[in-house]
Amino acid sequence: MCRSFSRSDHWPKNGLPSSSAPHPEVDASVDTTFTLEEVPRLTPDWYQSFTVSDGRNASPLHAVSFALACGIPGVTLLTLGLNPLTGFLGALNIFLYTCCYTPLKRLSITNTWVGAVVGAIPPIMGWTAATGALDPGALLLGGFLFSWQFPHFNALSWNLREDYSRGGYRMMSVTHPGLCKRVALRHSVGLIGLSALGPVLDVTTWTFPLVSLPINLYISFLAFRFYRSGDRQNARKLFFCSLWHLPMLLLLALTCKKSRVSQDEAAVAPSTASLAL
Repeated sequence: MCRSFSRSDHWPKNGLPSSSAPHPEVDASVDTTFTLEEVPRLTPDWYQSFTVSDGRNASPLHAVSFALACGIPGVTLLTLGLNPLTGFLGALNIFLYTCCYTPLKRLSITNTWVGAVVGAIPPIMGWTAATGALDPGALLLGGFLFSWQFPHFNALSWNLREDYSRGGYRMMSVTHPGLCKRVALRHSVGLIGLSALGPVLDVTTWTFPLVSLPINLYISFLAFRFYRSGDRQNARKLFFCSLWHLPMLLLLALTCKKSRVSQDEAAVAPSTASLAL
């Protein structure tokens, strides 16, 4: 039922992205609302994919009811089961996706930047769920996701320009192809700088910028080739590189992370010494 409402096998083919959230009810609510807004604009063959399992079309009332039945308990569980900050971020992500990102896709290319914020919030929620605070480490994780999405999505959308154009979507690859390539390159290089911020913000050791440099340089190299040529082959290479680059980058960050316990002990030690004096 959830899959029938949210997305089908046609979505990856046509490049219509779905959300990502650290709570399944929040994710289901966002995807259902997205489907409700987009289905009336789909062609008949696409629309046939949005049916419940017994073959009946899902009405807007069913979709809204399902979205509310998932979203409200999801945000409530995040708020009461974890902390209010994580619940607020979950509610904010639902609002940004359904009320800002989805409508903007037919109005302005700024939808890609709003969508990048939506994609950056889930790892921040994971951090706040574990710590209860919006620390620099949370913003760094969000920054990784924000910048990574541009080489990932711009490369994907490049080979789907015809589909986006027929669907009436205002994507950089359709309306501003030069900007699409520049932004992908800019944020690929930006991942190198973000990795260097890890030890500066006391989130990782200084090993992290060094061990992550090869994969960051490689995705930047592919982004540069995409920028120079702008052909389908280089766009495809950049996209497939992005699929393994992000998990590898986060795995390296996890391997090189600084222990919060040692940081807390270091902060407590001076105060203990002063009390002893």
